[in-house]
Amino acid sequence: MGTVKEWNELAGQLAVDSIRSSTAAGSGHPTSSLSAAHLAAVLWSDHLRYDVADPKGLANDRFVLSKGHASPLMFSILKAVGAIGEEQLLSFRRFGSPLQGHPVPLPDMPWIDVATGSLGQGLPIALGMRMDGIAARVWCLLGDSEVAEGSVWEAMENASHHGADNLIAIVDVNRLGQRGPTMLEWDLDTYVARALAFGWHPIRVDGHDVASIDAAFVEAEQADRPAIVIAKTEKGHGVSFLANQEGWHGKALTQEEAERAIAELGGPRDLSVTPPKPEAGVAPPADAPNVTLPVYTEAIATRKAFGETLAALSVRPEVVAIDGEVANSTYTEDLQKVAPDRFVEGYIAEQNMLGMAVGMQVLGKVVFPATFAAFFTRAYDFIRMAAISRADLRLSGSHAGVSIGEDGPSQMALEDLAMMRAVHGSTVLYPCDGNSTAALVAAMADLPGISYVRTTREKTPSVYGSGETFPVGGSKTLRSSDADRVALVGAGITVHEALGAAEALAADGIAARVLDCYSIKPIDAEALHAASFETGLIVTIEDHWVEGGLGDAVLAALAADGVLSGRIVKIAVTQMPGSGTPEELRDWAGISADRIADTVRTLLA
Repeated sequence: MGTVKEWNELAGQLAVDSIRSSTAAGSGHPTSSLSAAHLAAVLWSDHLRYDVADPKGLANDRFVLSKGHASPLMFSILKAVGAIGEEQLLSFRRFGSPLQGHPVPLPDMPWIDVATGSLGQGLPIALGMRMDGIAARVWCLLGDSEVAEGSVWEAMENASHHGADNLIAIVDVNRLGQRGPTMLEWDLDTYVARALAFGWHPIRVDGHDVASIDAAFVEAEQADRPAIVIAKTEKGHGVSFLANQEGWHGKALTQEEAERAIAELGGPRDLSVTPPKPEAGVAPPADAPNVTLPVYTEAIATRKAFGETLAALSVRPEVVAIDGEVANSTYTEDLQKVAPDRFVEGYIAEQNMLGMAVGMQVLGKVVFPATFAAFFTRAYDFIRMAAISRADLRLSGSHAGVSIGEDGPSQMALEDLAMMRAVHGSTVLYPCDGNSTAALVAAMADLPGISYVRTTREKTPSVYGSGETFPVGGSKTLRSSDADRVALVGAGITVHEALGAAEALAADGIAARVLDCYSIKPIDAEALHAASFETGLIVTIEDHWVEGGLGDAVLAALAADGVLSGRIVKIAVTQMPGSGTPEELRDWAGISADRIADTVRTLLA
């Protein structure tokens, strides 16, 4: 166990190295790092059970720096524990360095589990790490400004409800935000009262008194519920011209200022520290068993096929579902019935749901978060940050488009394809029947990055047999001939409308090709080029706003090589919908079989 002198010396080194690295970079957040230096010194010396040589080991405690702008502190810690060296520390924020402006997990930075810096995300992620059931603790360092984020309180209420007694939050209450004082400044009584109201064990502490910090951490470790250490600190602590001074947030010191500050902090040190080792190892997961997928011959809603496929995948012990209190609509309840210990009710707290999913996948879980597709918009920043974290998530969004019917536009996902297509490295899938849903959801379990399946509320007829394969990036040509004059390109619900339109056009002597673009990203550019060249006219049909969805994905694919061999016309939702039956709304939007056929007749005339 460290002594008061040793903890203070290490805190001084972390403060000095935070200044040195940010001054070398010419940018960064040194004052936000100085406020938490004593907290970090005690934690990493004596409380965080962590094998630096095996950072991905499941027995390790986890540390999440939610206030990611204090990255100079994080990298100074990594230097102190021997993970990185002096030269790498001083490469902070330089092009090509793994020491980026805010922490990012990279192959040569394995000690960082998740990207942080978009505030309010660390605690939900930390809760997800705790939800795995492993005995290790999860420590999350938050800034006081970010406690204004609603996602923090979503995590607080979920943590106490789920009994996350190994989760410990540390709030660095340094009083100052980016432009001035925070909402509560140093009103620790209010922080305590709010923590109690959310079912947490609050502990007040002087964030620069290392003996008190050590005692607070011991108390937190022994708590029978989630604990929160509320530490009164000083931004820029230890430096006379920085301490508790406004105007220094996100501002590196000049070389002259740095020399003065480092002298006040007692000068450079070269201390090293070894965190306590984890108490016990955790067995690696077993090999994945064979999965028997459901087979469909009758009409079924693709959302129901998603749930039944998820239940089939539950033979893999790493498969987990998280739902936003709509499990009887997304049908994640099907997994809950067969593997209740691997179903997590996230309630109406979509940001926290996505954060938990990111935390769980760090520990090797294959996580399927599900809710109404429209409600993923609330958590889009978490999805964006998950991509930066190089996270593997499998999202399922039900109730897509005007086809949900009478519930009206507040429940209709009309932006989701555009939103998910824009995520770096994402996969976007939209099956039209039960068998294609089963195959694609099973494929998602092994896909890297962020994948998204869009499902339909109403039942749709079976189009494919059980032997069909659906490679990601492919498509299916359901109807074609040498005489085709138009290619109707649909996905999900509009595949059925396109097939109906093709029948109606055939009665007029107009041959129409029908493509099922079940994989919207990546999309089957080869099949689209062939359809464009051979028919001269492509009509895309989608139950989505005209911007950013299937039509734009097709246009981008056809324009990628600079060669367009025909016309492309997009049919999509263009006006604000209201309530009605699915059939009425598709007809109103121009995406019913009859309206599609009318549009094609006009185009060909």
